[in-house]
Amino acid sequence: VCARAIPSHMNNQTWLKTSRLHLRPFAREDLEVLHALWCDPHVRQFLWDDIIIPQDAAREVIAASRHSFEQQGFGFWNILRKDAEQHAGFCGLRFIDEAPDVEILYGLWPKFWGQGFATEAAQAVLRFGFEACNLECLFAGTDPPNAASIRVMERLAMKFDRQIRRNNLDVVYYSLSRKEWLTSLSLPIKQPSPFAQLPTNAAPSN
Repeated sequence: VCARAIPSHMNNQTWLKTSRLHLRPFAREDLEVLHALWCDPHVRQFLWDDIIIPQDAAREVIAASRHSFEQQGFGFWNILRKDAEQHAGFCGLRFIDEAPDVEILYGLWPKFWGQGFATEAAQAVLRFGFEACNLECLFAGTDPPNAASIRVMERLAMKFDRQIRRNNLDVVYYSLSRKEWLTSLSLPIKQPSPFAQLPTNAAPSN
């Protein structure tokens, strides 16, 4: 069992960036593109148990993410390609079933699969969770047949934690503690947060 420290509070304008990606927090204006992403047959298969969700459900996810940023310091980001600002998917953090445990979720448009974008975005979100939010452990869950998602978890240095039944379906969870994450990066345990001076009211520059 991983303990959780109380995270610092961030606002809804905290951008993240990687070598190839911009991660922008969900906004109300993202409703159409996110609803389309989550209704894509290849994406919804595991993310929504193959259910075509109504637009109101997508709107609720966006609102919940914005509220989570305000109250907990974390939520969901759009994944944008830096070279074209093209929407590639989403990634972020949320509580598991309203429990203290926090999980990372990610999903990409199928045309962006196999290019390492999910791992790249998830690495940035993991770092944000551990360094900016002070989380002590993060989880990731998926259906056992979702081998691609499990490979991403393994690339993140996560290890199998448990398997449960939810809504009559099997779900496997992997986990990574802050200490394990720092060890995987070969960094000292005490590391100043690069997010302390991160601008929160503007998009990052290229």
